[in-house]
Amino acid sequence: MARSITLVCTIFFFLFLLVSTEMQPTHVEEPEARTCDSQSHSFKGVCWIKHNCANVCKTEGFTGGHCHGFRRRCFCSKPC
Repeated sequence: MARSITLVCTIFFFLFLLVSTEMQPTHVEEPEARTCDSQSHSFKGVCWIKHNCANVCKTEGFTGGHCHGFRRRCFCSKPC
């Protein structure tokens, strides 16, 4: 009796292991590219609105920008 319970538990364990390994993702996601930041040379004043900062950064050749830090400076960003 105990032997048959052990056999059933072993079979159940291997079936569970087989099913759980089949549920793994089949593709590996690529890591995102690094982003380099640089303080804007054209933005004047305190940076409160991200959209304004991003527009100024685009005129400087960057892909976007964001407000950053305690002093609220505009930092431009682009892929490295």
